[in-house]
Amino acid sequence: MPARPRETEAAPQPHLLVVDDDERLRRLLAQYLRRNGFLVSAARDAEQARRLMQGLAFDLVILDVMMPRTDGLTLTRDLRAAGADVPILLLTARGDTEDRIAGLEAGADDYLPKPFEPRELLLRINAILRRRPDEAVETAPRRLRLGTLRFDLARGELTDAAGPVHLTATESAVMGILAARPNEPVSRAELVEKLGRGQGRAQERAVDVQITRLRRKIEPDPKNPRYLRTVRGEGYMLVPD
Repeated sequence: MPARPRETEAAPQPHLLVVDDDERLRRLLAQYLRRNGFLVSAARDAEQARRLMQGLAFDLVILDVMMPRTDGLTLTRDLRAAGADVPILLLTARGDTEDRIAGLEAGADDYLPKPFEPRELLLRINAILRRRPDEAVETAPRRLRLGTLRFDLARGELTDAAGPVHLTATESAVMGILAARPNEPVSRAELVEKLGRGQGRAQERAVDVQITRLRRKIEPDPKNPRYLRTVRGEGYMLVPD
């Protein structure tokens, strides 16, 4: 009698939180994302989002910027200040580069201007989720020393003597790309490509924002970087001890 095929445990569905004050868009987004294999919760404003996040764990937050009372940028800053590392994708009706940069500086991992194609939203979500370290995979740790800090390549974690140093998913991804090739310049265009973003100057500038944020976390003097250096004409280079 042939042996029964071994059953494999299905991977858990990523749980997304959609935050938008537009009820119709919120409902349509939730329906579309559920059809594409996600668990979805929805909130009408920042206050409801905070309540949901107190009791549930989310793999990604899709957050509208223009909301009454507490806007998306303020909520993003508040979450990052509280130490939340959940990836955040901002939806913004403003397509200007400066507005997008403001979102990244607030702590968002990516942004998508309205109106957008649902398939592009899906691609952005999957790209962000792929950047998250796979906690289930046990690998021999490889660590780089940056002064009093340590960066674990396998886990995408930065730590100091007091414990973990908060990195967003995108910051961790940038560190991982650079740490995989220490003492070797990586171009801005390559960073954009490996982060799964579109091409263009605006995307490269978004990478510059991530570098600036990382320097604030790893450099004793961010204005005179020792570990995360700019190589003129070539890109960025991580120089560990």
